[in-house]
Amino acid sequence: MIETVKLGTLRWNHINHPTEEDFDFLLTKFHVHLLDIEDCKSKINQRPKVDIYDDYNFLILHFPIFDKLGRFLRIKEAKIFWWEEQITTIGGSNWVVGKMFQEAQDQETRGDRFEVGSTDALLYLIVEAVMKESFPVVRRIGDDVDRSSRELFEKKAESVIERISIARKNIILLNTVIKPQLRIFLKFEKGEVEGFADNMEDYWGNILDNYQKMWDMIEDYQELIEGLSSTFDSLMANRTNEIMRVLTLISSIILPLTFITGIYGMNVRLPGKDFGLTFLIIIGTMITIAVVMVIYFKKKHWM
Repeated sequence: MIETVKLGTLRWNHINHPTEEDFDFLLTKFHVHLLDIEDCKSKINQRPKVDIYDDYNFLILHFPIFDKLGRFLRIKEAKIFWWEEQITTIGGSNWVVGKMFQEAQDQETRGDRFEVGSTDALLYLIVEAVMKESFPVVRRIGDDVDRSSRELFEKKAESVIERISIARKNIILLNTVIKPQLRIFLKFEKGEVEGFADNMEDYWGNILDNYQKMWDMIEDYQELIEGLSSTFDSLMANRTNEIMRVLTLISSIILPLTFITGIYGMNVRLPGKDFGLTFLIIIGTMITIAVVMVIYFKKKHWM
């Protein structure tokens, strides 16, 4: 169902859960392109983009949110058509836009004026709200990276590598969200996307600056997480080498002792077998060999 808010001479249409009838209405009433309708119908997230037509433009934006467990990021979409006199936002997933539309409805009910002079200005407010929703997510990823850095030398290996792997996966998803939108708003700032109002370049430049800031933060986090991963791998390799070294030393000490016990464990007559002190002599020899090997290893700083 299409809901509408009047903002002076402008209209803001919002379709929360679009149906086939809604899409048919957009095709017949607003004459939107069939390919844009297909993008709106798609259950798969589309890549952020802007399509430019003679009488309207179509914009797809992404913003990241955490799942219910607060571990992995998911992508939400904001799909926006805008003409000179109206804007149409589509989709129930873009709850940021839906919340903003609800606030506009509440203002209209109270009789308050929604101060906006053009659809470009309204589009800027919507994009700004979506962008601001992304900042806390990016900062939280940074907090996860810092926490992994602190726990690297303290916690169990399993928990650290899990946290590093989750942070790396989330950073990769952030790259796919932010990078395409940098190119989009660079077009807005340069005037390649002609809107329906003048002097909007500074506003789009502000959006671009904020997305660039997020992109810089993400690149820093990516470098940090790669460094932490390399450090973790080095620590695990060193620990493995230390374990192998200790086991090798123990095996080296036990080997000659095993050889002696193996010989005297055979069911054949050996020299001194009938001598009463043979057992004590063998035990003493084994202890002496073990002590000498330990002293030698320590002298060589192998243990």
